[in-house]
Amino acid sequence: MTLSQSYSLVLLRQFLLAAPIGIGVLSSQLFGQLATGWKQHDWDRERPAIVTPGALSGPLAPPSDAIVLFDGTSLDKWRAADGGPAKWIIKDGVMESVPGSGYVYTADSFGDVQLHVEWAAPAKVVGKSQGRGNSGVFLQGLFEVQVLDSFDNITYADGQAGAIYGQYPPLVNASRKPGEWQTYDIVFRRPHYEEDGKLKQPARMTVFHNGVLIQDSVRPLGPTSWLQHHPYTKSDEKRPLSFQDHGNPVRYRNVWLRELPPETIPQPKTPYDPVVVDLTDEQKQKLVGSYQRPGGGSWEITSKNGKLYLNIIVNPLEMIPHSATEFGLKYTAGLVTIQYDDAGNPKELQFYMGGDTSRAVRAR
Repeated sequence: MTLSQSYSLVLLRQFLLAAPIGIGVLSSQLFGQLATGWKQHDWDRERPAIVTPGALSGPLAPPSDAIVLFDGTSLDKWRAADGGPAKWIIKDGVMESVPGSGYVYTADSFGDVQLHVEWAAPAKVVGKSQGRGNSGVFLQGLFEVQVLDSFDNITYADGQAGAIYGQYPPLVNASRKPGEWQTYDIVFRRPHYEEDGKLKQPARMTVFHNGVLIQDSVRPLGPTSWLQHHPYTKSDEKRPLSFQDHGNPVRYRNVWLRELPPETIPQPKTPYDPVVVDLTDEQKQKLVGSYQRPGGGSWEITSKNGKLYLNIIVNPLEMIPHSATEFGLKYTAGLVTIQYDDAGNPKELQFYMGGDTSRAVRAR
């Protein structure tokens, strides 16, 4: 939001508050409370405490599985709003917003990501509030993490650096001085929709500013905007990321991301469905007792309510009999095998877990 827009908003609010009763509906729509309980950009909302981030020694090298979006040499992976070449410039190895050039968008589209961005507001301080070092990082082009020079610069809490714009202020203000490089590390999970377009699961965002947690798995109320509240509307699962041109020469460098796997837990290709047999009481009772380990210590097989349990260094694990010589351990990938002597008495226990095998001899 520009400074002139900010002044216009103040004048509009003063007009509405002084207006006749009949304009109350408009006032309610513009200044009504959000689901957070606060009005958007409420000047009375408590501002985050200020913390000083640790020193930044240099750009953070991307991990081996990262997609590098900008390495200081080319804007080939970025586009203008019309799909043509990006109109921002590269200067001294950084990309810089050119006033009037418009947003820049990634050529590729993304869903769930871990995004790393390094940015710097102009070293020369010009303007105040929203008119100072203003830009933004948009996930899927819809959900903005505000970029702003928030060092010794007062603005509304849900519009300062690190805010999910217009919705969630950062937990703290971890801003560096104007001109210094700053980092955003953003974990973004896209929204999910039902087949009929209804929202199934909102987007989710976690943000670190200069290594400090400032957004803790928050759920945007919908796409972010200035003085508008947009509902979730079903869209493509993957969309471009974008940086905002807000008329200030904000700089970016070392931009990379990692595409995240779905949050669903992969299921085994072959379901666990072992053979389970019933042992006689005599068979079970023979197994009960102490088993000495070669290196010292012992394990115990106990019986309770007709079930066998292996007592090792954790809580007793129920033994599921697959045969008289082989037992699974309930809820685990453990396996116990029993060797018997010629008289049919157990003489050794072998315990398999996590690729390792341990043995213990029946104590007499």
